[in-house]
Amino acid sequence: MGIALGQQIFTPQNTRLSTLIGDDHPYAGWLYGSSSFISKTDNQLDIFEIQAGVVEPWSLAEEAQNLVHELRDLPTAKGWSNQLENEPGLEFIYQHKQRMLRSTNPRGWGYDVISHLGGAAGNVLSYLDAGAEMRAGWNLPADYGTSLIEPGGDTNAPSSVNDPRLRNHDRFGAHLFAGLSGRYVVRDIFLDGNTFSDSHEIDKEPWVGDFVVGASITLYRAKLSYSQAFRTREFEHQPHRHNFGSLTIAWTF
Repeated sequence: MGIALGQQIFTPQNTRLSTLIGDDHPYAGWLYGSSSFISKTDNQLDIFEIQAGVVEPWSLAEEAQNLVHELRDLPTAKGWSNQLENEPGLEFIYQHKQRMLRSTNPRGWGYDVISHLGGAAGNVLSYLDAGAEMRAGWNLPADYGTSLIEPGGDTNAPSSVNDPRLRNHDRFGAHLFAGLSGRYVVRDIFLDGNTFSDSHEIDKEPWVGDFVVGASITLYRAKLSYSQAFRTREFEHQPHRHNFGSLTIAWTF
């Protein structure tokens, strides 16, 4: 089982204007808690996750962003008066991962390919997604890859006693990875606007793709990973594609 507490914050590109920017991302926030139920073997992982939380002023997105900006002596966003309306949110998320290929030699060098398929249903996000990740390196961890910080992304725990983090010797490993993922978005409250009331909304792109590359090392019971993600546009008038990094540190105990 797993539990998590998260907050997501969205703003348009130009945060200096206090007026509504009709063709850019709405001001929005999502504060949530989640509980996930995980079943796995050496070659298969299934995650069912339930998220419950609140959208907009209740999410404290404005307060959280302004606090960080003030601590860093950065300008604060001026348009939070245009944010979405308060709304409770409930999400049901499922992810299935399968180790399709795996090969290692006696010296510890090897590779594997991990596919994934899943989706989410709820008043915040509803989508279907699929993709695959390839890893290559020395002493590959026996887990299910390096996910971005996202729903259903809990894949770092070892799934076999052969994981280098669980050995009494040879407990260092390093590998590179690359992955492709696509999703069909049915609903995104942060773009489509509130479910039960009128709010700022824009036309979303239903098909969104990710290309992720990165590197990971394991040392004793720790795993450190860096991912660089390149994401296609999520709404029609989005000026640029997303390009962002994700750093994760995991400790096995």
